[in-house]
Amino acid sequence: MIDIVLTLVFSVVMLLFMVFPAMKIVEWLENQMTIRSTWHNPLLFFVTLMLSLLIGLFLRFW
Repeated sequence: MIDIVLTLVFSVVMLLFMVFPAMKIVEWLENQMTIRSTWHNPLLFFVTLMLSLLIGLFLRFW
C-alpha cells in the first residue's frame, strides 16, 4: 500500500513538469500520422499521465 501511495505522490509532483514533453510527443505523433483535432487534448492528457506515472515509478523503485 505504501508503494502505491508514494508512487502517486511522486507522480502528482511530476504532472507539471511532464506537460511540455507530452506536448512535444503529441506534436511529433501528429506529424507522423493523421490524428483528428478532437483527439489532441485527450491524447495530450493521456501522455502526460503516463509520463508522470512512469517517472513516479522510476523515482519510487530506483
